[in-house]
Amino acid sequence: MATEQRTGAGERSDEELSMLLDDQMCFALYAASRAVTALYRPMLDEVGLTYPQYLVLLVLWERGEDAATGVKDIGAALQLDYGTLSPLLKRLEARGLIRRERRADDERAVRIALTPEGAALRERARAFPGEIGAAMGLDDEEFDRTRASLRRLVDNVTAYTRERR
Repeated sequence: MATEQRTGAGERSDEELSMLLDDQMCFALYAASRAVTALYRPMLDEVGLTYPQYLVLLVLWERGEDAATGVKDIGAALQLDYGTLSPLLKRLEARGLIRRERRADDERAVRIALTPEGAALRERARAFPGEIGAAMGLDDEEFDRTRASLRRLVDNVTAYTRERR
């Protein structure tokens, strides 16, 4: 039952929407996120990372070992603000996995680059997506469809939020 919808043509009225926990999309998303993040925890513990630190490294690994990426670009990719991202980057730098570099043409701008240790960690993490995918128990088509639906949901909610400002 689609309970968390804006009322419009052909949609349910507020009186018809369920207030049962199991009918709430927000709870299904929350529970799924917690379950998947919990799957990552033991694997990430083995390499000494938190889940948000792993996400930062995924962005950097995707951009390439020799590429330096702007803090703003990392924040945009992860949908994180500077205040949330900055402590993550400091901890990764303290671990020797990244280095922060000021741009010569604009010293206010900081670029993030992988260290050799940060680049090497990619090989240790290479098995993570397969293990997580296997635990999810979705075939390739279900996996792709679910990911596409979640991306569409994020886009829709983001657009809706912008409209309301």
